[in-house]
Amino acid sequence: MFSEDKAVEYLGYILQGSEEHFLELLPHLDFNLLSLIMGRELIIAGGIGDLNTDEERQTNWDHTFDDVFLLKFRNPEHSQTIGSFLELVCRLDNPLYTALMESVSGEIDIESEEECYRMKSGRLADLGFPPHDEALEIYSRINPATFTPSSNKVLMQTGEATTLPVMILSGKTFLERVIPLMGSEHFRMELNYLINTALVADQAHLDDTEKMKSVVERVYGYLNIALEYLSQGNENKGAEILTGEYLKSLFQLGFSIVLGLKFRANKLEDSSHATGKALSGLKSSRPRYYRGFDSDGIDGYREFLEMQDVNNMSDFLTELEAASV
Repeated sequence: MFSEDKAVEYLGYILQGSEEHFLELLPHLDFNLLSLIMGRELIIAGGIGDLNTDEERQTNWDHTFDDVFLLKFRNPEHSQTIGSFLELVCRLDNPLYTALMESVSGEIDIESEEECYRMKSGRLADLGFPPHDEALEIYSRINPATFTPSSNKVLMQTGEATTLPVMILSGKTFLERVIPLMGSEHFRMELNYLINTALVADQAHLDDTEKMKSVVERVYGYLNIALEYLSQGNENKGAEILTGEYLKSLFQLGFSIVLGLKFRANKLEDSSHATGKALSGLKSSRPRYYRGFDSDGIDGYREFLEMQDVNNMSDFLTELEAASV
């Protein structure tokens, strides 16, 4: 059951950060969900190229952010949060604001929208893809210092078996040496589902091969980082961890380790090209590794793939932190 209160509370959390953080989050927000929330919270008139009717002109509208769309809040208790959210969207991403307003003012039947969403979610679940809000849970932060791997994993088949994406890494990582020790179809199914979950969470479409490749690399990278962190190079220990702990938790651990670099980078600034690029990659919503630190010295980004990447960036940040004191 859709809850307006919970939805507005969700928007409130998004508004708690800086405008820079809001801009980072904005491309990752689900448009259909935003449209559903605004459809429950607003009455909208006007639009690009539209002439307001006499009835619309006589209505006591609450606000307009652009002198194009006229807004009336359905729930006064939610008006401040909804208004603050829309003001930022209108100012920082006006095309998105316009699309959102046109979607809501189109008088789409919300119940039909929810039914379409349920049908879509059901089809995705049958194919081994979770709903978007559930998929986003893989990016939940945990504390690496207190994480203890479980030893009693119980797996259930999720949807139909689908083809596991081809491994696109070097073939030399710790994870890739441990996986052959597993020999379990259940493990492959769990790995496949985790990859599907990440693709849904990052909204990587099948026609965007580069984004799909990046997401798959991230899954293998975070799992490898988590396994290296916990196993200290012991492959048998790594296989034991993969047997007992859910891959979702290991992904969250790897993500949290990399996220620690982002938090440190957020406190630093540097105008030089290479240093600025490295910091910019770390500050993105999904932190990226600056390839200038690789042996080929390419001026670009890739996913974090191993603990050495984490250590390299940690050393880099330590030097910057010392210089900024």
